[in-house]
Amino acid sequence: MKRLLIMALAIMTGIAASAQTVQEEDLDAQYAVDLLAPGTAAPSFTLGDLNGKQVSLSDFRGRKVVLVFWASWCPDCRAEVPELKEMYSAADPANVAFVSVSFDRSFDTLKAFAAEQALPGVQLFDPAGKKESKVAADYGVKWIPSLYLIDENGRVALGTVVAAKVAAALGGNAPAPAAADKVLCTDESCTLP
Repeated sequence: MKRLLIMALAIMTGIAASAQTVQEEDLDAQYAVDLLAPGTAAPSFTLGDLNGKQVSLSDFRGRKVVLVFWASWCPDCRAEVPELKEMYSAADPANVAFVSVSFDRSFDTLKAFAAEQALPGVQLFDPAGKKESKVAADYGVKWIPSLYLIDENGRVALGTVVAAKVAAALGGNAPAPAAADKVLCTDESCTLP
């Protein structure tokens, strides 16, 4: 009887893990369909950071880049901050750079949120906002948060809306998977809880 219970528990655990994987794949199937395919050359861009310095994606050539598209008005972007911090702290900065592109409309709002949350990596500001952003269009970003892993040669290794997939691709321990009811934002009409 004990052996039967152990086998049943193992089967149920496997089913739950499979269901979570399917849910994560469903998020990408639903939201990441327009993101660039692996192997695609990552489009170049230059945006200002929080200090007004112009930063180009090519500045990070030779390292992997975790590229995050987000905004402080996006509830799911805010919820993802702990996962990004965990990835950042586990990564070797000599090999991996974290670059975030914010679609906030206000530079001051972005700067205050970044300071309050101690956001990791390089924070860039796209004053065009998501809908009018050339960078968003070049990367096929229709929903946020959207994440890319770009390889050392400037090619897309992964495009996803699931932070845990980026963590796994980096070879680290994946953070807790995204909630199954995650609904990503398209614009500022998203509401914060």
